[in-house]
Amino acid sequence: MANLVQRDAAVTIASHATSSKDSVPAPASFGTPGRPDGMAPHPHRINFCALRASKEFTELRRRHRRFVFPMCAAFFCWFMLFVLLAAYAHDFMIHRVAGLINVGFVLGILQFVSTGAITVVYVRFARRALDPRVAEIRRRVGVVRK
Repeated sequence: MANLVQRDAAVTIASHATSSKDSVPAPASFGTPGRPDGMAPHPHRINFCALRASKEFTELRRRHRRFVFPMCAAFFCWFMLFVLLAAYAHDFMIHRVAGLINVGFVLGILQFVSTGAITVVYVRFARRALDPRVAEIRRRVGVVRK
């Protein structure tokens, strides 16, 4: 992006030097000339509103929500249990399990373990249940990943 800006700035400076004092210099353009945002037109004209309203996309979002919302709720409850135990059940949390390791330490480590486990479960779920549907929707609208 910086090279593009430097190149366009050099072109603009050159156009200022060669233009007469009475004429207004053309503004520097980024991307495709003629578009107000300077971006190249997308090779595929996709109606995203229609895509979002389609049965396939609605089903994809439903499947995603059916997994994510309960998993987030379960993890939030597990995390709040840990916080509440740490705040109000001090005697329970300092109970020694083995040597210097207490219940609070074990539950704290289990927070990290459960986060990793949720990640692994979600990746498996997405590969099995979501990715094939995403690929089908992309194929249907003509967008191919490279």
